[in-house]
Amino acid sequence: MNFDFSEFLELEQTADGDFVSGKNGVTKILTPVDRKSEFIFIGASVFVKIYSAIGGSVLYQLRKPVFQPKAEAILMDLDGTSVQSEEFWVWIIQRTMQQLIGNSGFQLSEEDIPFVSGFSVSEHLQYCIDKYAPGQKIEQARRFYHEITAYEMDEILKGRGNQHAFRPVKHLKEFLLTLKQEGIKIGLVTSGLYSKAMPEIVAAFRTLQLGDPLEFYDAIITAGQTFVPGKQSGTLGELCAKPHPWLYAETAQVGLGISKESTGVLGIEDSSAGVMSVALAGYPVIGMEGGNIHAAGLDGLLYRKSHDLLDVLECIL
Repeated sequence: MNFDFSEFLELEQTADGDFVSGKNGVTKILTPVDRKSEFIFIGASVFVKIYSAIGGSVLYQLRKPVFQPKAEAILMDLDGTSVQSEEFWVWIIQRTMQQLIGNSGFQLSEEDIPFVSGFSVSEHLQYCIDKYAPGQKIEQARRFYHEITAYEMDEILKGRGNQHAFRPVKHLKEFLLTLKQEGIKIGLVTSGLYSKAMPEIVAAFRTLQLGDPLEFYDAIITAGQTFVPGKQSGTLGELCAKPHPWLYAETAQVGLGISKESTGVLGIEDSSAGVMSVALAGYPVIGMEGGNIHAAGLDGLLYRKSHDLLDVLECIL
């Protein structure tokens, strides 16, 4: 597949000034509408610079992915692609900010939504701090976030909370069972921490009567464990989550044992961060409608767009 950069914006240089168009072999520099990444063209190669809201940047090479059906493995996102839960997690971010700034009436705006969904918790919180609470510490925000999350998850599991917070997407059961019947490996991938991701998929599988997701999926990779000082160690998941490629690369190559050279792997995503993550991992990605892919300007990185999981089967089998 070939990427389509026609809708990208042209830049004279990268935000940090490391690359300048027309100098040192750089022929052009492009950025999507959301400006969260920069595409640097040097000769026949394309490199992508990813910036983090909590500091630093990373440079990856973007390679043209190849897919030849029938699929060997499918890598599926959790939030928005497998389970409808974004509204719940945006609400958790909002509640966190209410506590952080001491204002129970605080509300996120519509323009905030693309920046508080699809990325890591730290990215979401840092965006909100920069906009609404300059000077506040992200450590405190994360502490509030995990306290609120733990309480709400416990309430849901005990039947007292929002029992409709995590809803399986339309046709998820039929889609997953078809993959199983066809002998296609299935990996579940999320930037969410294990402590919040597992209750989501467990709740969805309970609704669908599919049993234990740990037994159903061939691999489940999350962003890591919740960091609790004095109790358990954190991981690099919060720093290397989507849009970085490592969660998808690990799921395919380590979790599923798929060769890096395989042409039978497809990713399915509904977020711009997820699309970037799959693309940088070297796999074609199907973009599900309803997320922020189009709004971020990343349609040009998609292998295909789809509005329903059953439609996705057409290009997998």
